[in-house]
Amino acid sequence: MDFGNAALDGANGFDFLSWYMDIPVISRLYLTSAFLTTAACAIDLVTPFSLYFSLDLIVKGQIWRLVTTFLFFGVFSIDFLFHMYFLVRYSRLLEEGDFRGRRANFVYMLLFGVTLMTLVAPFVSVHFLGSALTFMMTYVWGRRNETVRMSFLGVFTFTAPYLPWVMLGFSVLLGNPITIDAIGIFVGHMYYFLEYVYPVLANIRGWKVQRIMEPPKILHWICGTYQEEIEHDHDD
Repeated sequence: MDFGNAALDGANGFDFLSWYMDIPVISRLYLTSAFLTTAACAIDLVTPFSLYFSLDLIVKGQIWRLVTTFLFFGVFSIDFLFHMYFLVRYSRLLEEGDFRGRRANFVYMLLFGVTLMTLVAPFVSVHFLGSALTFMMTYVWGRRNETVRMSFLGVFTFTAPYLPWVMLGFSVLLGNPITIDAIGIFVGHMYYFLEYVYPVLANIRGWKVQRIMEPPKILHWICGTYQEEIEHDHDD
């Protein structure tokens, strides 16, 4: 995990609670939900068969599957730790970076990803979409930090936009199918275009609709950013 600026105690070493509470609230909520869901499956409180995405079962009333498909990352394993690391790292970097003070926009990005992936899922026969959502966030962060240089296991270096593709290759080496992660990259590209590229094109060409990915006011109110949005509108 990316421990960031977590508190260290000289006597006790790493302070997990301080690190955990330093994670922004949306990222912390997602990390906690994913971990608890996987833990519940590990101790047989629930079974993965009650969590996976199934359009037929959702239509029959098991609507919780729309959520749980994004929370289960498999049994505790290297692959699970791999996904938890990237989930908390890049969700946190986005929430503390591009989306600092824009919590509603961050939630809106996740809702966009969840909705589009849910629409795609029935056509590609995937059952768990948490990995795809992680890849989406990683893709968006990489495109927003194009000059950042990174290293994979100290073997080779690359710039941030290539990170999702490096992750995809590593995930395949761990035996995971390519479809789920490719969906995340596709949806991440869709969001990046609509949020960051489209407004520039609309402004240059004088299109009437300047922004598409603007959260509704009710979402600002739920996320506690409604007043900030009003002030932003007044500044404009």
